[in-house]
Amino acid sequence: MDEIERERSRVRLGISYDGTDFIGWARQPGLRTVQGVLEESLSKVFREPIVLTVAGRTDAGVHAEGQVAHFDTTAEFDADKLMYRMARFLPKDVRITDIRTAPPEFDARFSAMRRHYAYRLTTAPYGAEPLRARSVVACKPGVDLEAMRAASGKLLGLHNFAAFCRRREGATTVRELQRFDWEREGDLLTAYVSADAFCWSMVRSLVGAVLAVGEGRRTPEWVASLLSETERSSSVTVAPAHGLSLIAVDYPADADLAARNAQTRETRTVPAAEGCCGD
Repeated sequence: MDEIERERSRVRLGISYDGTDFIGWARQPGLRTVQGVLEESLSKVFREPIVLTVAGRTDAGVHAEGQVAHFDTTAEFDADKLMYRMARFLPKDVRITDIRTAPPEFDARFSAMRRHYAYRLTTAPYGAEPLRARSVVACKPGVDLEAMRAASGKLLGLHNFAAFCRRREGATTVRELQRFDWEREGDLLTAYVSADAFCWSMVRSLVGAVLAVGEGRRTPEWVASLLSETERSSSVTVAPAHGLSLIAVDYPADADLAARNAQTRETRTVPAAEGCCGD
């Protein structure tokens, strides 16, 4: 059977990268992006144009430990051999960590139930240690972690997060924030943030707002009040990109993929009792 007659199969990838030297995920002509580097290498190996669909587009400087993408191909391949071969084709700051075939209903973006991010800060008086400097942001020593936890808790649930998002024309800013908490390990503070989806710049804005509480410049009540705003707030400082990493994406069972795809495509709105609108 020749290549034209062979059925196309869907391939799911697990991806990890250091975002420092990338201009984000999305392909841009003449610029170094994660998507561009991966598609170029995969196209050479498969000897056909490969186009990736990703779970979440990361901005310039943002990292990933658990990114997911998919593509379709007519080629046959051995997953283990392909992973080893891709390690030789790809630069050191990006790796394919998992390769598997997936059902045709699987969509890295629309099938996702939730995405998990980690944001890492250090309170060490000397700043981030050199080996962590590309992925850990230095903040003021002595931040009030309990106040930060209190502020984070006030943001959980289904809300219009317009105050924390850079507006995209036609895109909703309604999201369900399912987790936002902090863990301390010595000088390292890590925020774990999970939601069904995130809008542009949302995680870094959430962290920036809560860090202002930890540094004593704002109160937890101020953070909560931002949920009543319908436009991006100029009072929210966006945390630096390099502290952020996409660490995991959750998907339903194969039998539920089609239903999840349809649900994701629906426009989200906040119930009227919360006083917010969807778009």
